[in-house]
Amino acid sequence: MTSDPFNPPQPEQARAQRVYASLHRIAERHAATDEQRTRQIHPSALAPHEAVRLVTFLLSGAARPDDGEPEVDAADITAALSLVPLVRGEMDALEATLLQLARGRGMTWQEIAFGLGLGTPQAARQRYERLAERVPDQED
Repeated sequence: MTSDPFNPPQPEQARAQRVYASLHRIAERHAATDEQRTRQIHPSALAPHEAVRLVTFLLSGAARPDDGEPEVDAADITAALSLVPLVRGEMDALEATLLQLARGRGMTWQEIAFGLGLGTPQAARQRYERLAERVPDQED
């Protein structure tokens, strides 16, 4: 990405490049060997949610670094944080789709509320409505 002093920066393009760079950094530093890749679901590609999870687990001690693996540093943490909005968006889309499918299968909002751990059918419906507003292509 070249910096043109006569054109304003494109934040979405910069963000997309940062997301790619974040995944690459974490994969290169913490999922480079076959043994390290066993900590993720797909052994040949590190998904954004796995990258965030991996950095979190390494930082918290829930996962142990392999011999010779670099310690998680501030840049790794920044890379993981850069992926959080993408992961949140994926989860929102997944949840909205699941709620839509549940309704399509005849589940009531009360049943859905129970599954989500919410107290009322109204809370479940409101949750779906909020998700549908954030996620494109979700219909009632």
